[in-house]
Amino acid sequence: MNPISKRLKTERLRLVFMGSDPIALPLLEWLIGADGRKQVEVISVFTQPDRAVGRGQKVVPNAIKTWAINHEIPVQQPAKLNEEVRLEMAAMEPDVSLVMAYGHILRDAFIETPRLGTLNLHASILPHFRGASPIQSAVLSGDAETGISLMRIVRELDAGPVADIERVSIDPRDTALELEAKLAGACTPLVARNLTALANETLEFAEQEHAAATFCRKLTKSDGVLDFTASAQILVDRINGLHPWPGCRVQINGQIVRIALAETAEGEGAAGHVVGHDDEALIVGTGSGLLRMLRLQRPGGRMLPTAEFLRGFPVERGTEIPSQAMPELITKAK
Repeated sequence: MNPISKRLKTERLRLVFMGSDPIALPLLEWLIGADGRKQVEVISVFTQPDRAVGRGQKVVPNAIKTWAINHEIPVQQPAKLNEEVRLEMAAMEPDVSLVMAYGHILRDAFIETPRLGTLNLHASILPHFRGASPIQSAVLSGDAETGISLMRIVRELDAGPVADIERVSIDPRDTALELEAKLAGACTPLVARNLTALANETLEFAEQEHAAATFCRKLTKSDGVLDFTASAQILVDRINGLHPWPGCRVQINGQIVRIALAETAEGEGAAGHVVGHDDEALIVGTGSGLLRMLRLQRPGGRMLPTAEFLRGFPVERGTEIPSQAMPELITKAK
């Protein structure tokens, strides 16, 4: 038991949530709903400071702050997690902190402040895909499933012991966008089935297999390029995994075209050359197999089904689409 707070346990866990991404919204809704509030009281939300977004650089709150304000839950937005902020948290007498996609690294003092410590929801089946882009990495790797891991936070990145995992399937046409929605929904059953053990201090954790860890970095716009000498399956996984951000883009007839969804097909064609099209896809040769581009977008236009896109932007058979070297996105433990 954490010695920082001597407060006696109550019927409901006093929970501080720390997060900045809308992936946590379904769980937050459950925590304050009829079932969740029987076990939990969300006493405060910590989230990132308001940021300037869009072309107009208008400063707006993130989705987590907006949710908290709408539900009259106190919001904290420290730019730095210093000792003053930690003492403010301690004064709230939290039982537990729950973190998901917060954007701050927590020092040991913060981790240990709640009576039951600090737990994290990480969007992968740990130890795979520790780091900043686990959802995209699961699609990029061609995995058939991924999940949400409930873990204790330790100083090393995403290396804490794991209590439980909620698994979800990855379908062939799932992009990172669809997969994120599945994982957002997976947080609720995972947390719900572990709250009683957490409150009773009987929740068990198992160490990760650290030697099997893989790591995924923060994505940048420069990652959204394609090398058509790679296999069609590698290209499909990259296109679908990087939608919607940073998105894959190619140059066709001198214009930049974004690709949001793709699949493979049998057959062969010269790498980077258009083989043809059908009612659903623009078909391009690769190093192995054919790539079917299913959704395309020109600058300033809308993302469209390929058949509709081609009515306003015809692409002839034999058109060459230049390749670019694809940066590595995932590394393994040394």
